[in-house]
Amino acid sequence: MEDMTASPGRRRVLLAAPRGYCAGVDRAVIAVEKALEQYGAPIYVRHEIVHNKYVVQTLEKKGAIFVEQTEEVPEGNIVMFSAHGVAPTVHDEAARGKLATIDATCPLVTKVHKEAIRYANEDFDILLIGHEGHEEVIGTSGEAPDHIQLVDGPEDVAKVEVRDPSKIVWLSQTTLSVDETMETVGALKEKFPLLVSPPSDDICYATQNRQLAVKQMGAEAELVIVVGSRNSSNSVRLVEVAKLAGSREAYLVDFASEIEEAWLEGVETVGVTSGASVPEILVEEVLEWLSQRGFEDVELVKAAEESITFSLPKELRRDLRAEAATLVAERTGQGPAGA
Repeated sequence: MEDMTASPGRRRVLLAAPRGYCAGVDRAVIAVEKALEQYGAPIYVRHEIVHNKYVVQTLEKKGAIFVEQTEEVPEGNIVMFSAHGVAPTVHDEAARGKLATIDATCPLVTKVHKEAIRYANEDFDILLIGHEGHEEVIGTSGEAPDHIQLVDGPEDVAKVEVRDPSKIVWLSQTTLSVDETMETVGALKEKFPLLVSPPSDDICYATQNRQLAVKQMGAEAELVIVVGSRNSSNSVRLVEVAKLAGSREAYLVDFASEIEEAWLEGVETVGVTSGASVPEILVEEVLEWLSQRGFEDVELVKAAEESITFSLPKELRRDLRAEAATLVAERTGQGPAGA
């Protein structure tokens, strides 16, 4: 039994700010909802619109159909490209499939695509720092496949070969850890002193801000709970950042129900944050779960103010059902096809 004469530590929660939805995710999710309202179901989405189970399940219930490949979409339909971006070949696939398209690529990812195209046109070798197989990396690499090679962390640097060491530039996946990226850049610069940096840091503002908040809480929190999905790169990075910042343990959960009571043993301060594709309702459920176990005192750890917003994809201002029907009719020589 606890010795009441000792003064037990105050159980508290440090809640990161900012956390959760970034402007690019908010834009992408709203774009799916607006498309469903405007054009009716089904709206096909190539890959998960954002990497979050709850968001995907919620949109599926509203009539979104998620597919892995563009070819899975029946002709005469509407397909939306996810926030992570796609290669030019995917746009070609959609055209061949007689599909109307909505591009919900995050504008910050589009910026990296444009940088890749520009440097490829100037005949640079482009070293893309990122994780192999991630959708964003596949999309960016597809913009200039003959000029881009992937560097998946500092350990990859040894095998990098370039045509001209005076004409190389690095770009990066937007959702990486800032520290990890700069460690890789440092290793690349040791090998290639003339390596050019992009005009602006590719790591997105939201990724940086969420990591900064976790760094601030990590030193004080024995346990950090990150709400996010396993395939969310920025959420996985938050767990790593928390541990590096000094937290004894850090775990990634999709839902409050995944938290284990045993994690709270010997813990007085719990840090809570969420990845950039996580709706706030999931964080509220975690706070409620902790509150029921004595962690009722919530303090905000504020690392930055975020006011950035992005306008919705321009395609939502057109009648895409009619466009899709016309695409099919042009090929068949028949009247408009039903969706």
